[in-house]
Order: sequence, then structure tokens, then C-alpha cells
Amino acid sequence: MFESVAPGSLNATSDRAWNAQAVAKLAAEQNRSADTHLLEVPLAHAPGIRLYFKDESSHPTGSLKHRLARSLFLYALCNGRIGPGTTVVEASSGSTAVSEAYFARLLGLPFVAVLPASTSPEKIAAIRHHGGRCHKVDDPRTVYAEAERIARESGGLYLDQFTHAERATDWRGNNNIAESIFAQLAHEPDPIPRWIVCGAGTGGTSATIGRFIRYRRHATQLCVADPERSVFHRHFADPSITEVSGPVSCIEGIGRPRVEPSFVPGVIDRMIAVPDTASLTATRHLSRVLGRRCGPSTGTNLHACLDLIEEMVAAGETGAIVTLLCDDGDRYASTCFDDGWMEAHGHCLKGKTDRLAHFLPLQA
Repeated sequence: MFESVAPGSLNATSDRAWNAQAVAKLAAEQNRSADTHLLEVPLAHAPGIRLYFKDESSHPTGSLKHRLARSLFLYALCNGRIGPGTTVVEASSGSTAVSEAYFARLLGLPFVAVLPASTSPEKIAAIRHHGGRCHKVDDPRTVYAEAERIARESGGLYLDQFTHAERATDWRGNNNIAESIFAQLAHEPDPIPRWIVCGAGTGGTSATIGRFIRYRRHATQLCVADPERSVFHRHFADPSITEVSGPVSCIEGIGRPRVEPSFVPGVIDRMIAVPDTASLTATRHLSRVLGRRCGPSTGTNLHACLDLIEEMVAAGETGAIVTLLCDDGDRYASTCFDDGWMEAHGHCLKGKTDRLAHFLPLQA
């Protein structure tokens, strides 16, 4: 639920003229934003199987989270929780905060991002570029409490993406990501894909896609690729598991140590746990295939796609797999694309690219 709105700010939300102008600004921003591309990446040794990437890095703020941030602001506005001057606060691993800072500035609102100290410097710079303030915490598990505290003490609003992601997006349509994918596949050889693969951070994207598939009665199955250290795949297998302890994944944006309120396992058909090193290996390989960098959560998705492709090849199946290119890899120039950082964090990629090169060969 929404938290920490001071009594004074509730009076501000009664300013219906300001509210109407704010909603109109979000509508105008969406209207002038083009849809993102659906890229086919040719496969080798997989006859009759096609692999597509929904390129969410082409949003104005460079990631899939642009859609979520717009929806969260619209949801808060239409629920009367934001008024003129409301300080907006979010707990984030970076990309959501970048997008929310963009929308806060669009509406003329102060914005504070509560981030793990390990968040990439590039993401922090992007948040500041859009006028946001960054508040770092050493333990990623404390981001929620810190965001609530800052919102309470500032008389502001904690947007709380982890609670509101699955309800802020209209999963039945309104050009959500699932509707866009199926529309773009309409003229392809396999307009109804065999699989859609995505990750889960809040759980909002998987909830939207899974619900849309069921609403439209498609035969498509949803697979969620999850970092090995995340709780989500454990909870999917055993609902009594709701938290994990120990080191968190280095794959920013997906995977969580606790089951988030927006995670809806009932709309997911399968989950695949992916080691961090495998995600980073796939990220670097795909970046070479595409000729531009993509973020590590995209590598997580690709690793799961290759598992599915191998199974389809072995079973003689054909069809399409769609996954997400979640964000721009330049945000990770000082982390997963830096050899020193990789070595310092124990990620050795040597000898781990055979399967990648088999299905996605590099051009000579």
C-alpha cells in the first residue's frame, strides 16, 4: 500500500486542476513515445525456431522500467496520492529510479532514490541527470525501510514499485508490453510464440504478460529467468519459502531476497535459475552478436532461452521464443563490461561460451 503521506500533502492532492495537468503530461509523453522494436536474432542449429528480443532499451530512459514508472505515477495520481510539490521516494536497484526521476522532473516534483551501494555508477549518474537525489545503503535488504523513512520524514510519497507494479499496469491492454509483443508478431511465421521469457524484479512484468496470455487465451507459455541467488524460483517450487539469506545476486534489476507483493507465481508456467556467471557470459556474447551492449538481466533471459531452445531441438519442436532486451549495457561499463570488476567478483568466462557460440555464432 502507499505509505507515508503527510496530512499537508493530502490537501495538495485536492488540487484537481494540477492533477489533471499532471495526467495530461503523462498522456502526452506516452503519445510522443514510439513503440520499442522487436528484433529477430538469427539462430544456428535450431531449424524452425526463431528468437526475438523486445528492445526496451530504446525507451527515453533506456530501460523496460520506463513503462513501469509511467504507470506508477499515473496510478498514484489517479488515486489522489500525489499533489504539487510532493516528494516522491523509491527503493530501487537503479533502472526504475532512473525512469521515475525522469517522470518526477516532468511533473516538477522532487525525487529521492534509495539504492544499494553496489548500484552501478552509470545508473547513479543517470538518476542525477534527471534531477533525482540518490541515497545509498550498504545492505540491499534495507532499501524498503529507508525509503519509507525518508518519505515519512519529508511528508512525501513512497511509490513502492515492489507492491504496486502488478496493479499499476493495465494487463488487459492499453499498449502494455504483452499487447505490443503480440501485435508486432502478427506478420511473423509464428504469430503466437511458444514461449515468452522474462525476469522478475518486482514481478510486475511477468504478471502483466502472464495475465495477458490468459486473457487472450493464447497457448503461449511464460518462463521466468531468475538469478540463482534469488528467492523467486525457490518460492515457485515451494510456496513456504519467502526469503533467502546470504549474498545477493550481482544481476541488477531482477531477483530479490524476499518474495515481493507484485510477484504472481500463478501466471508463470516455468522458472529457470541462472548462475550470475552464466548471465554475464551471455550478456557479453549477445552484445558482440548485436554490435552494442545490453544489460546483464538480458543475459539472464538469454541463458534461459537457450535452455528452452535445446529442449525444443531435442524434441523436434518448432516455434518462436520472445524475450526482453531490458536495458542499455552502457549502464554497466564499470561493472560487467570491466574485466577488472569481473575478476574481482570471481566471474571467469573462459570456456563458458561453447553453447552460446553454437546457437548464436559471431560474424567473421
